[in-house]
Amino acid sequence: MFRGINLVVLDAKGRIKLPVRYRQLLPTDKESQFVLTIDTESPCLLLYPIQEWEIIEEKLQALPSFNPAVRRIQRLLIGHATDLDLDGNSRILLPALLRNYAHLEKEIMVVGQGRKIELWGASEWNDYRTQWILDTVKPGDLPDELQTLAL
Repeated sequence: MFRGINLVVLDAKGRIKLPVRYRQLLPTDKESQFVLTIDTESPCLLLYPIQEWEIIEEKLQALPSFNPAVRRIQRLLIGHATDLDLDGNSRILLPALLRNYAHLEKEIMVVGQGRKIELWGASEWNDYRTQWILDTVKPGDLPDELQTLAL
C-alpha cells in the first residue's frame, strides 16, 4: 500500500523520480509499468501500478455505455490513461498534456493513497490541504461508512 507524502522535483525533460519507499512496494515482475490518468474532481494526476489499473479499467468498461455520466467518466479516465515505464534511473516521464491539466511545475507532491499515488503541484496541494483542514464536518454530515470509523 502506498502511503505518505514526498516532495519531488520535475526535471527539465518532464520526469520525476519515484520515491524509493514506493518503488519497493511494486511487484518485481511488472515493477516498472504504470498507468497515469487524470483525477476527475481535483487538479491532480493518478498513478497506478499496471495491475491495479487493469482492474479499474475492466470495471469501467463493463459499465453501461449508454449512460451519459458513465461515458463521461470513461472518456476522461480511460481517454487520458497513459502507459509509463520507469527508466534506468527510476524516473517516469510525465506527458506535457497531463502535466498541464494538473498544473505540475517544478515541485510536485507525491501522495500515497493506498493502491494508487496522486501527483499534485506543490502549491495546489498546499491550498487544497489547507481548505480540507479548515472545512468543518458535523458528525451528522459524515457518510455512514465514516461514522463508524475509529481513529
